[in-house]
Amino acid sequence: MSTSQKERAALAALELVRDGMTIGLGTGSTAAFFIEGLGRKIREEGLEIEAIPTSQASDALARKAGIELIIPDETTVIDLDVDGADEVSAEGHLIKGGGAALLREKIIARAAKQFVVIADESKSVTELGAFPLPIEIEQFGFALTVRALRDMLAGEGHEGVELSLRHNEEGSFVLSDGGNFIVDAKLGRIREPVALESALNMIPGVVDCGLFIGMADQVIIGTADGIDTRRY
Repeated sequence: MSTSQKERAALAALELVRDGMTIGLGTGSTAAFFIEGLGRKIREEGLEIEAIPTSQASDALARKAGIELIIPDETTVIDLDVDGADEVSAEGHLIKGGGAALLREKIIARAAKQFVVIADESKSVTELGAFPLPIEIEQFGFALTVRALRDMLAGEGHEGVELSLRHNEEGSFVLSDGGNFIVDAKLGRIREPVALESALNMIPGVVDCGLFIGMADQVIIGTADGIDTRRY
């Protein structure tokens, strides 16, 4: 069910690809379907495409798919960025960062002419917050940063919020590709996502947070019957 919905969303996003484009490649299971499909489309249609991966994982997938890759500094234009999301609100606001690539994803999404989000129905929510909010923080003084996060969130009505440094299955800290820690904040409900993003990003030690506010130009939700496309 869920996998086919992800594939439907990815296939719909492939219809936006044009010859000569520079494309941002997102990170995660839904973005992986797009990357694999893009490789097929390039081969079958003989397209000239350059792509920028947002993580080492997406880099590896793209190379396997035969996609020509460049680094962001090698282009002045990103025509299209396609990425998944952990949650999508009715307003088009997002929580991203489950794959620990939120900073690079946000850099490319912000720079792209068109940022398209692909997801299955389970990611569509009326209000953000059920999925823990990823916050990327510097390793230096991380305990102080976590304390500052807790204090700020308490002041915003999130007293007793659970903050946890993300670990992998081996028990080691998960690091972003930039070498930063990821803190997951279990907020339950985010009433004011715009204000929260601003407040989080003002804390020294916070690199960025997984709130993507007003950035999506289009959201494509794969459903059991087809796709639901939302434009913003």
